[in-house]
Amino acid sequence: MDINDVDDEDFGFSRNYFLAKESGTSAKKSGHKLSDIDLVPEEELRAAALDLKPKHAKEVKALMDSYRNLYQEWVFELRCGFGLLMYGFGSKKTLIEDFASTALTEYSVLVVNGYLQSVNIKQVSVAAAELFWEQIKTRKKSTGSLCKVQQPFSSKSTDDLFAFLDGSLTEEDDSFICILIHNIDGPGLQDSDTQQFLARMAACSHVRIVATIDHVNASLLWDKKMVHTQFNWCCHHVPTFAPYKVETMFLPLILAHSGGAQSAKTAAIVLQSLTPNAQSVFKVLSEYQLAHPDEEGMAVNNLYTICRERFLVSSQITLNSHLTEFKDHELVKTRKHSDGQDCLYVPLSTEAIEKLLMEISQ
Repeated sequence: MDINDVDDEDFGFSRNYFLAKESGTSAKKSGHKLSDIDLVPEEELRAAALDLKPKHAKEVKALMDSYRNLYQEWVFELRCGFGLLMYGFGSKKTLIEDFASTALTEYSVLVVNGYLQSVNIKQVSVAAAELFWEQIKTRKKSTGSLCKVQQPFSSKSTDDLFAFLDGSLTEEDDSFICILIHNIDGPGLQDSDTQQFLARMAACSHVRIVATIDHVNASLLWDKKMVHTQFNWCCHHVPTFAPYKVETMFLPLILAHSGGAQSAKTAAIVLQSLTPNAQSVFKVLSEYQLAHPDEEGMAVNNLYTICRERFLVSSQITLNSHLTEFKDHELVKTRKHSDGQDCLYVPLSTEAIEKLLMEISQ
């Protein structure tokens, strides 16, 4: 074949390509807009997503059982001073919570929901210190060596909290609290300052972190010192193939109308993921709001008194942890009473609260 023939062929192909592009641009353009799309109501779309039947249930169950056989190995790694970083396709929320409730019964556990838009990281450190102090007192009481010692972090400054969590107040080398962080790469935790704060907390001798990641670039959040010295990650590939129901609950749906208030269905899903005692505390607040519709809300002291009488909480610290969980999920909000006192209320309509109570009672 003559080289000139090849050049003519290539030229003809190029000419036809540009002629096609030119004729395409001159064609009549569509007048449709994104605003013309008939979107589905958000409640209907979320309900349809929840009704999706999981596939390969037998294989997924066998996979989860294989992870349970590794629980003791994970506990050993925590006791050796490592942090656990879980990655892989699928929600790992149920997995690490099952690990904590099954294998970490000797230790205090604090749960942080990094998938929320806003997380009070300072409150996390305060709660961690308070939990560790309660754990120390419980262990000393069981051995009969408890003495009246003032709480060593009364100022609750960051330096005092970290000094306590990194101190040698207990004689047991393996005494620590475990902080479970769902989505440490989530929107509420992914900024640099928060990651530095978490790394500093993880470096404390009495703190162990079990965290999950899902973003492909999550490792870019940390430098070499944070990975190997502060977090001291021990990584585990644990794909679960479970849907991200709770993690994506507060993200806007592209194909749905945006709603202002949180629906009762969404709130029920959140509550069903919490402990029975937490659900009961929420019921107390909701029932009070239904019985007193003209009041601004329920005082924290009143809520604590009722919950204590019903054996739902053992201390103010326990109640505060439940309230923090509610506020993080926007199930409960705070506003000022006419006398200046802070009151708690559920930001839902009366009908939605009644429907919610029915949902979580089933």
